Amino acid sequence: MSSRSEEPIIRAGEIGQYVFCARAWWYARVKGYRSENLATMRQGAARHRRHGRMVTRSYFLRWLAVVLLILGGAFFVIWLLLGLGG
Repeated sequence: MSSRSEEPIIRAGEIGQYVFCARAWWYARVKGYRSENLATMRQGAARHRRHGRMVTRSYFLRWLAVVLLILGGAFFVIWLLLGLGG
């Protein structure tokens, strides 16, 4: 019986590559060919990083907006109570 370390590891990125184009996966995994469009791939990776930062920023801004709305509502209620009670 072979040990577990001898079994090939298929990474999630490889599964995505296979789903997108099985032939490209086969060329890379079986034949060992490297992609020739490395500059384009680097640009795509940079765009993905920028998009990820924008998504993170949007989550923070949405959280901040909710907090400010709650605070504004609380101050409005306090203002009303003080105005009506005074």
